[in-house]
Amino acid sequence: MSTAEQSTTARVPQQRGTVDLKLEVVVLPVADVDRAKEFYGKLGWRLDADFPFDNGFRVVQYTPPGSGFSIQFGSKMTSAAPGSVQGLYLIVSDVEAARAELVARGAEVSEVFHATSPGAQFQPDGASGRVSGRDPDHKSYFSFATFSDPDGNGWLLQEITTRLPGRIETGATEFGSPADLAAAMRRAEAAHGEHEKRTGQRDEQWADWYAAYMIAEQTGTELPL
Repeated sequence: MSTAEQSTTARVPQQRGTVDLKLEVVVLPVADVDRAKEFYGKLGWRLDADFPFDNGFRVVQYTPPGSGFSIQFGSKMTSAAPGSVQGLYLIVSDVEAARAELVARGAEVSEVFHATSPGAQFQPDGASGRVSGRDPDHKSYFSFATFSDPDGNGWLLQEITTRLPGRIETGATEFGSPADLAAAMRRAEAAHGEHEKRTGQRDEQWADWYAAYMIAEQTGTELPL
């Protein structure tokens, strides 16, 4: 979710429909299937499928770590120009750590930056409104990094630790990886330390406090004090 979408209407929980519609796959247009496969494989993404057929059709599917969403590319899949898909979001809890891992795996990633004007994250490197470094207040939705695959399909890393209200249902909270869970626990630990300073005593029910804090972060509800 971009910063431009943080409107009053976006904060109002939507009525749940009767049928779940889960976005699962986005097709990327590529010129060289094997080159794209090598690139995404080196990123450490899970290879789900590589099915070639006698008529020349071929589908390759990869899933990013911790994601319920996948990408597909191949032959005879799309008429879109290679590299024409832009602004694909990858949500991370620590944008600097995510950037470092991608760089270590061979991706050319922009420096971490924060947006000071709406939509700046979609502008080229060096454009106005993109300021070097993570958001100084560590606000969710404001810190980014970008990279592209060999065809030029563009990815956007966005750091989110606290969701907007109504974005995720309380009963559906989850952590996509051990790293995400560990990062959430560290944030809860830091916040709980401030809680104990305010109360002036050790909180024997710290586990319950951690749980409430971590769920509130994901659902965008009021954080415990």
